Amino acid sequence: MRFLPSTEQRDFATSLGDLLAAADTPSVVRSWSRGDIAPGRRLWSRLAEQGVLSLNLPEEHGGFGATAVDLVLAFEQLGRAAVPGPYVESVAVLPALLASTPMADQLGSLGAGQIMATLAFPPHVPFALDAAAADAVYVVDDGVLSTAAAADPIASVDAARALAEVRAGEGIGPVDTAPAFDLGALATAAQVLGLGAATLDMATAYAKQRVQFGQPIGRFQAVKHLLADAAVGLDLARPLLFGAALAFGTGTSARDVSAAKVACTDAAYRASRASLQVHGAIGYTAEHDLALWLTKIRALVSAWGTQSFHRGRVLTAIA
Repeated sequence: MRFLPSTEQRDFATSLGDLLAAADTPSVVRSWSRGDIAPGRRLWSRLAEQGVLSLNLPEEHGGFGATAVDLVLAFEQLGRAAVPGPYVESVAVLPALLASTPMADQLGSLGAGQIMATLAFPPHVPFALDAAAADAVYVVDDGVLSTAAAADPIASVDAARALAEVRAGEGIGPVDTAPAFDLGALATAAQVLGLGAATLDMATAYAKQRVQFGQPIGRFQAVKHLLADAAVGLDLARPLLFGAALAFGTGTSARDVSAAKVACTDAAYRASRASLQVHGAIGYTAEHDLALWLTKIRALVSAWGTQSFHRGRVLTAIA
């Protein structure tokens, strides 16, 4: 089994990372949190031009025939930049659901960035993300995909993740929910791993700049060990993520996706705590960019299945 991305895949991830690095995503996140979605929609369109929104589309609907590994590479970069918006729902999950329904003609508009869509997927995704900003809202219930309307808003620890209850509308048709849910969990695992890696990068850079007792705090053994432990956790989670992507669609994919979700979430959360400790008091302030990553990691801990649920799936598979 090959765990290393190909040259083309690495080039794609690098190109996407460069685009996001130049997009000033902290300001996009802050605008999105205030309800100003215009910068986020412009970034959405740029990512559509880059081909990100078409990754999971069938080729007959303008997709690229991408693999789960391609999807993971893209979402890791989206996580590193803390990009706001329903990317998991629009890019990973809905193409898998809509492709077998009478509304498959919507897929071209999704891939082109003309439509931003979101959905609720109870019981593990009971609320729709960014329903107010989306052009289309769906819900999956008892194996049936339906259109939906947003109802009461739900507060989130991450101000850039606006959640809402939904009311089911017109039924579209039965769908295969298991692979779609696993795609959502896999994409979320990649996203949270990217977020964790970004917080570690921030902490490392800060440790080289912050001077205490006449020298950078990064020279202190306690800080070195803290950052090293976080780096080891992220490095050990990444093979599980790529292993799940490579195994996607096989008989073990549910187990592997859950193992990846648990490992990536735990590692990212550990990295975020280490970064907060290294930054000290300034890390607690909402004005510091670190807060945008910290709150998103905390919100994604239970997104697309709690840690308890995914650990239970792994236990059931191996018991």
